[in-house]
Amino acid sequence: MSTTAIKGGLVLDQTGERSGDVLVDDATGLIIEVGADLSGDVDLDASGCTVVPGFVDLHADLGQPGHEAAETIESGSRAAALGGYTAVVAMPATEPCADSATVVADVLAAAATALCDIKPAGTISLGREGNELAPRGELSDLGVRLFSDQGQGVQDAGFMRRALQYAGSIATGDGAPLVVAQQGSEAALARSGVMHEGEWSSRLGLAGSPAEAEELMVMRDLSLVRMTGVGMHFQQLSTARSVELIREAKASGLPVTAEVSPHHLSLTHVACASYDPRFRLDPPLRTQGDVDALREGLVDGTIDVIATAHSPHVPDAKERPFDQAPPGTVGLETALAVTLTDLDVGLAGLVPLLSWQPAAIAGLTEQHGRPIEAGSPANLAVVDPAHQWAVKGTELASRASNTAFEGRTLTGKVRHTIHHGVAVVADFQATR
Repeated sequence: MSTTAIKGGLVLDQTGERSGDVLVDDATGLIIEVGADLSGDVDLDASGCTVVPGFVDLHADLGQPGHEAAETIESGSRAAALGGYTAVVAMPATEPCADSATVVADVLAAAATALCDIKPAGTISLGREGNELAPRGELSDLGVRLFSDQGQGVQDAGFMRRALQYAGSIATGDGAPLVVAQQGSEAALARSGVMHEGEWSSRLGLAGSPAEAEELMVMRDLSLVRMTGVGMHFQQLSTARSVELIREAKASGLPVTAEVSPHHLSLTHVACASYDPRFRLDPPLRTQGDVDALREGLVDGTIDVIATAHSPHVPDAKERPFDQAPPGTVGLETALAVTLTDLDVGLAGLVPLLSWQPAAIAGLTEQHGRPIEAGSPANLAVVDPAHQWAVKGTELASRASNTAFEGRTLTGKVRHTIHHGVAVVADFQATR
C-alpha cells in the first residue's frame, strides 16, 4: 500500500478546526487516519496551511466542445485543480450545446483524464432556445443533475413552469434531485446593455442594463417555485434587490438556493471607466451598494455558494472595443484568493461556500465536501492563507488570459490539491 501524508497543517471542515496530519491511501483514494505525527511513503508539507475539503464549482465554462481555442476540459481542469477545486460543474453553452446524451457523453469521455471531476450540466431547452424541453430523463441517466439555459435565461414563464414541473417528476437512480438553475434577465428590458445602467453608463456613453432586468426575472421565478413547489437555484446574483428577494423567499420556506461570483463581490461598475473589456461581464458589475448587499447575503446565509463563473475567451475577442467584446472573466485559479483578500469572513467563513454547500446542491456529497475523517474520499485542498501572489493572465493555466484581476496582488493560494487520493497539485504546481 502506497500512502501520502499531509503534515503539519490545521484541518478545517464541518466539524470545526483542529491540528492534525492526514494520511491517505493512494490506491483506494480514501483517508486512512487523521492524527498527530503521521508519515506516509510521500509527505506533503502543510506547515502554515489549512487542509480543507476540496472545492466544488457550480458554474464554469470549459469550452469543449466548440470553443477549444479558449479552453479545453484538460486545461480547465488544470486551472480548477490549481484553484483547489476537486469537482466542477461544466456549463452547457458549448457548440453544440449540452442538450443531448451524445454531447454529454462526449464531455464525460474527455473528462476521464481530467485533474478534477467534471460534471456536465444540461440545458433546460433544446438549443437553449426556450421552446422545447431538453430530454432531461436521458441526461439524468448519464449523471446530469443541474440544468440551465445559461446567460440568456428562460424568457417564457409558461415554459419555465413546465420545466420545473418536469424536473420535479423525474426520479434519479442516486436519489439526488434534478436542479433547475436560472441565470438571466428580462431580455426586453436588458436589451443591448453592456454594463450596469446608471451614472457610469451615462458618463461613458455605453448602453446600460438596469438592475430591474435581473430582479424581475428573480421575482417571476420565485413565483413559479411557489406555484409548482419545485426548487430552483439562482445563478450569478448581482443586485441588492435580488438578494432581498431570495432572503424573503427563504424566510417563507421556498426551496431555493443562490450563488454569487467573486468579481461581483469585489468590483463595481466604476471599473468600466477604463473602457477595458476585461470588465465587461454578464451580469454586469453593479454599484457599491449592490456589492455590500451581496457580501451581507453571504454572511447571513441568503447566498449559499461562491461560484467562479469562469468564462474564457481567446485574446482577439477580448481585445475588441468594450461594447463589442464578449462578456466574462476566467476565475478558477483566483476565486479563493479574491474572496479571501477582499472579504472579511476568513477562511472558515469561505470554505462552506466553496466546498460542501455547492457539493450538496450539485448532488456530489458522496465524494466531495465530506468531513476530513477516516474512510472519507481524499478530495482535499491545502490552502496557504498568507501566500501573496500577483495575478498575470498569461501565467494562468487556462488557455485564456482574460482575468478581471490582472495585476492585482492577492493573498491566499492553494499549495496542494488531492483528487481521489492523488496529488494533482503539489507545492503550487500541477503535477501533470
